[in-house]
Amino acid sequence: MARLLRTRAFCQTAGQMVSGGTGRLWPRFGARPWTKARLVRALVLVAAGSAIAGCSAGAPSGAPHRHRHVRTDAVSPGPTAPVAADSGPVCPLTGTPAPGGKIPQRSALAVKVDNYLTARPQTGLTAADIVFEEPVEGGITRFVAVFQCHGTATVGPVRSARNIDVGILGEFGQPLLVHVGGIQPVIDNIVASPVKDFELGDYGSAIQQPAGRVAPYDTYTSTTTIWGMQGTAKSPPQPVFTYSHKVPAGSAVQSVSVPFSMYSPVVWSYDAKEKRFLRFYRTTPDTLTNGVQNSAANVIVQFVNVSYGPWLENTEGGLEVQANLYTHASGQALLFRDGVEVQGKWARTTLAQPTRFTTTSGAQVSLAPGNTWIELVPSTVSVTTTPAAAG
Repeated sequence: MARLLRTRAFCQTAGQMVSGGTGRLWPRFGARPWTKARLVRALVLVAAGSAIAGCSAGAPSGAPHRHRHVRTDAVSPGPTAPVAADSGPVCPLTGTPAPGGKIPQRSALAVKVDNYLTARPQTGLTAADIVFEEPVEGGITRFVAVFQCHGTATVGPVRSARNIDVGILGEFGQPLLVHVGGIQPVIDNIVASPVKDFELGDYGSAIQQPAGRVAPYDTYTSTTTIWGMQGTAKSPPQPVFTYSHKVPAGSAVQSVSVPFSMYSPVVWSYDAKEKRFLRFYRTTPDTLTNGVQNSAANVIVQFVNVSYGPWLENTEGGLEVQANLYTHASGQALLFRDGVEVQGKWARTTLAQPTRFTTTSGAQVSLAPGNTWIELVPSTVSVTTTPAAAG
């Protein structure tokens, strides 16, 4: 029987978010002057946001609140060993051998990629070292694709920044955050943080607009181009995970369902032959424009407490989704690798500190060398896992 972490459904209508969202007031830092170009982009984003906000009217809401049940008899993992030091330099964000035996001397580069229905299929995500999926207004999600060891000639569609991006990216040192627009309080907070703001709209030579795409889903870029434009972005980030080829003790699983909403009913299914989790929307493969399905060596479900506001993200009343990811923050987590689930928890104290993932007993969990997807799941979402077939 599938194990169930039960609570009420996450997706709410914009109107419910307005009436029920209180939201922790985030600090607002020094204002950034508005240029004519930024003002035009803001007006375009407001109009686009109005269209996107309409999706919230169909989002499920009003489900009864239930406490989430966590299994307490999980088996603790056995001893782990680091990835062999004699294998040469390894990529800091994947634990895999560095390309050409050298770690690229460049910062982490994060690209905000849209995940609304009409933004799919996306481009370039399979080249990312780490992908975060974050909840935004109206029950939809967006991706923060983090590149370092490898880049991609095309990635997108690129969309606007959110306040939660600062918390996501603070652990990568001084990463570049590539986005198109954002509301002023969010931009102010990014500029005041260690994260380096890269407003793609200010760099026309870095913009790609593939044929067949329509606004606002027609803005793409190249990681190679942006790294080349940022002469100061030469410091690789420190590792944020530990890696080991030893599979930890845990529960064998076939799949995990993460139903953010009716717009993002995410399912990860384990492929034992490839030793990877494949990404689906229910039963439909999540494929990119090149036909390759998104997959991951590691999938982390990180439960976070979200609040709504105080800022409006669109003219339909959709409030900014906020989550504390680093100020003495903690919560529960599920970690998946090699077809095994490890139930655990996460904790982080400061913006610069990496998130620490441990078992329920406090032992650090090592990931499999390879790429990682982190699902930032509101604690109001019910996540289920399906056990692997016996034999």
